Parts: sequence; C-alpha cells; structure tokens
Amino acid sequence: MASSSSTPMPQNPQLFDLVILGASGFTGKHVLKQALKFLKAPSSPLRSIALAGRSPSNLSRALQWASGPNSPPTDIPLLTADTSDPDSLRAVCSRTRLLLNCVGPFRRHGDPVVAACAASGCDYLDITGEAEFMERMEARYHESAVESGSLVVCACGFDSVPAELGVLFNSVQWVGESSPYRVVGYLTAESERRIVGNFGTFESAVLAVESVKDLENLRRSRPARTRPAIPGPPPKGALIEHQKKIGLWGVVLPSADSTLVGRTFSTLTENPYGLPGRNESADMVEKRKAFWSSVKPTHFEVKLGSKHLLSIFVYITIGIFIGLLGKTSFGRWLLLKYPSVFTFGGFSKNGPSEEEVESASFKMWFVGHGYSKKNVATERNRKPDMEIITRVMGPEMGYVTTPIILIQCALVLLSQRDNLPKGGVYTPGIVFGATDLRDRLQQNGLSFDVITKSKLSS
Repeated sequence: MASSSSTPMPQNPQLFDLVILGASGFTGKHVLKQALKFLKAPSSPLRSIALAGRSPSNLSRALQWASGPNSPPTDIPLLTADTSDPDSLRAVCSRTRLLLNCVGPFRRHGDPVVAACAASGCDYLDITGEAEFMERMEARYHESAVESGSLVVCACGFDSVPAELGVLFNSVQWVGESSPYRVVGYLTAESERRIVGNFGTFESAVLAVESVKDLENLRRSRPARTRPAIPGPPPKGALIEHQKKIGLWGVVLPSADSTLVGRTFSTLTENPYGLPGRNESADMVEKRKAFWSSVKPTHFEVKLGSKHLLSIFVYITIGIFIGLLGKTSFGRWLLLKYPSVFTFGGFSKNGPSEEEVESASFKMWFVGHGYSKKNVATERNRKPDMEIITRVMGPEMGYVTTPIILIQCALVLLSQRDNLPKGGVYTPGIVFGATDLRDRLQQNGLSFDVITKSKLSS
C-alpha cells in the first residue's frame, strides 16, 4: 500500500468498538455489510464502528454499497491509515477496542498492523490463510501481546474456522473410551453456475510458494511444539483418496488448516483445560474445563474434494503450475498477470459476480477413523474399528462465509472479552472453541451435522 499521511487525532477521540481496516477492498466491503447488520441491533455488543484505509473516498463508496438501498449511517468515521505508515496505524489502534484486518496479502501488509495492535493493547482479528505469516506473527509478537493485553487471532474467516471448529465438533463425538486417530476434511465448492475465485486468494497461494523456505527456517529456529498423544501409529495418507461413503475423490490441499489445528492441539496439550480468561466467570471456568476435557486430539489433513476424478487431475495440474512457477519471480509474475490462464478460468482479477456469489456454497466433510477403546490402538497392527463422519456446510466461502465468521468472532470477543485470554497470539480454535461461536454460526447460515457413526470391519 502506498504511503499517506495519518489522520490528525482529536483532543478527546472516541473509542470505537471496532475498526475495519481495508473496508473498501473486495472482501472488506462484504465484512462491512455484515457488520452493519449488527450495529446498534438489540442485544448486540456492537455500538460503534469506524472504517480505515488509504482513501476516504473509497471508504465512503464502500459504505454506500454496504448500506444497500438504505442511507449510509452518518456516525461512521472514515480514518486514513496505511500499512506503510506506522504512525497512522498506531493512531487507529489507540481509538479502538478491536481491529479487523482485511488488507492482504498479509505477508506483505500484515506485520505492521499486528505490531501496532500488540504495542497498543487493542485486540486483532484477520482473515488470512497464510501459514508463514501466522507463525511469524506468533514468534515475533506473542510476548509483547501478552504484556500489553492484546489478543491477536489470525485466520478468523473461511481459513480456518470451519476446519478448526469442524475438527473439534468431530472430536467431541468420540465419547467414553472411544478415541479418534485420523480425521480427513474433504472440501467441496458447489454452485449452480461456474464461480470465479477472488484474485487475492490466488495471490496468497502464489506467494505461499515463495515463503516455503522462510517457513521452514522459522520452524527450525523455534523450539519444537509439544505434540499431543494420539493413539496408533502416524498415518500414511495418499495423494489421492476415494471416500465412498460421501461419494468424493480427494487430493491433498496444502492449506493452513491442518497447521492451525495442530497448533490448537499443541496448546491444548500444554493447557489441558484450555486457556483461562483474563477475568472469567465461574460458569465459564466450568464450561471451559468441561468442553476441553471432551476434546480428543487427532491427526488432521485437508483434501480438495470432487465427485469426478477428472476434476482432481485438473486441481493437480493447477497445483503444479503454482508450485513450479511460484518458485521464481518471473514465474510469479506470469501467474499473477494471467491467473485465468493458469487456473483454467478458476480465478480472475475481476473476481466473481454478485450472482455467482449468491449461487455458491461449500461443504466440508470430516471423515474420522479411530478406536472404540483406547487400548485397542496399542495392539500390534490393529486397524481403526470406528468411523464418525460429520459435516460443516454454508454459503459461498470468500465473500459470504468469511464475513459471517469474522463478524461473529468479533461479537464473541466484544461481548465475552473477560472470558477470553488476556493477550497473546493464538489460533481461533483455542480462543473460541469453548465459546458459543459455533451456535452463533449456526444461527447465521452455517450448519454442523453428525452424518454417521459406525463400526468398521477389522
């Protein structure tokens, strides 16, 4: 983002409940539209918001669009802020309880925003799906966020809340002596018409290839994470799998979801009853301990699913293009210059139309295999003898589900702040797992369902 001057601070600035940074962007304006549904609504904790970005005129147009046929609210300030101008970010952070960051790619623009929040003590949520960025933020700012009381939670959109809450939902179905061993998430996108993906999502995927070595070096430089005890030997998943019970082929999807789930289970291993709130109620202490006591860690991976094997080979071809060309600066330039060519029309700089967004939906199936009794897993060469299949489904991923999730996370944080950790950089699962976030999502268009519980033949 280009440099710009920061907004002058008034003598007694208003403290907003939240500020949306990047509200005029592709996803940001949909986040704003979702936020307006809850602004000053009965029983909503959201009483005041502000918009921040480089261009007040663009923010004004986004507010007009998000308001639809209604007149835009007149009490929503437009603040000038730029990720290349630390002073402007600090000025914004000093005026809000919570900042929602919609400015990507986060590898390029996210660090100074997290830095400003961690220094000022305001809370932070974003919609990134970039694993290297998230782990770098944890390494760089966790201690300062703990000290200032800033709660920093990345990936509060489609990446990676459906995966995190979906795995936890599957996990708590393994009651009594039963125990999960491996859960595979099969993700499918469905639409009555062909839907074009957001260019920002494609750009993040391309840049992720560039950051692979950085992520490897970062992990080598840090202490190894605590590994949870999961019954059975490490799983050996194939690149392509066919899951008959849900009628899908699946190919490994190198998303951040499995990394986030692993970090959540690692934190849970070190804190068996979850993370205590900064000033939580007695009821919440009991609820938190009961919930996390029912969660059983498992191996987890995500696959991109399709009913047709040919589609799987198309996905693999696109992955090869991104994987090979993304390694060089010229290759990345080609990919980002001609996204439609290298994804067979799957992504475009123009993004999807409103009609395409409205017709789209997603399903994420969680196929869990495990043991009816934990001691069964210790028997030599004993295969899993139980299967539990659950599912999360909802509307279009990027422009509908992501804003729903981000705003519901924000409402949980604003209304239940004392029941959440004082500060630090954490995953969505460990922060929101024991809250009512899943119930809120179900009331706003997503669903969490148990499909089957069955015994497997040995």
